Amino acid sequence: MDRQRLMKLTLTAMVAAICAVGAVIKIPTFITTAALDSAPAFLSVVFLSPVLAGVAGGIGHLISALTSGFLYGPLHIIIAVEMFIVVWIFGVMHKKGMHFWKWPVALILNGVVSPLPFYFIISPAFYWGSLTSLPLATLINLVIVAIVMPILSKVFVRKEGRVH
Repeated sequence: MDRQRLMKLTLTAMVAAICAVGAVIKIPTFITTAALDSAPAFLSVVFLSPVLAGVAGGIGHLISALTSGFLYGPLHIIIAVEMFIVVWIFGVMHKKGMHFWKWPVALILNGVVSPLPFYFIISPAFYWGSLTSLPLATLINLVIVAIVMPILSKVFVRKEGRVH
């Protein structure tokens, strides 16, 4: 395995591990608790490809679900896939220089669109109830990312360019 590929896989594993740490940090919201598990995944778009950042986000959600007792059982696989997609889109927008639009898109996708399948799978009441806490949790994670991202971006800029 070449050094560059090994470095990418190691960074992805490290981000997933930091997501695990964030998963343990719970913030009480109206109906459930919000965890800081997605902030590291969103932040990793600075130094990982969108796909690898998405993988870290999906793993981060599964670890967060594990720390909460897998409340929704196998439905967490759907949520992990959604988390992958949201972080991947955020990463693509970041890499294309859409630095303003990536924030509201991530907030809407993760806070409003992601729980939509559960409107049909569980109940409309569940969906509307999740809209009281999920956007708030997403906003908290994105504010952390917005604060740390400019600093981290400077760290990962090297003479030969960015780490991709």
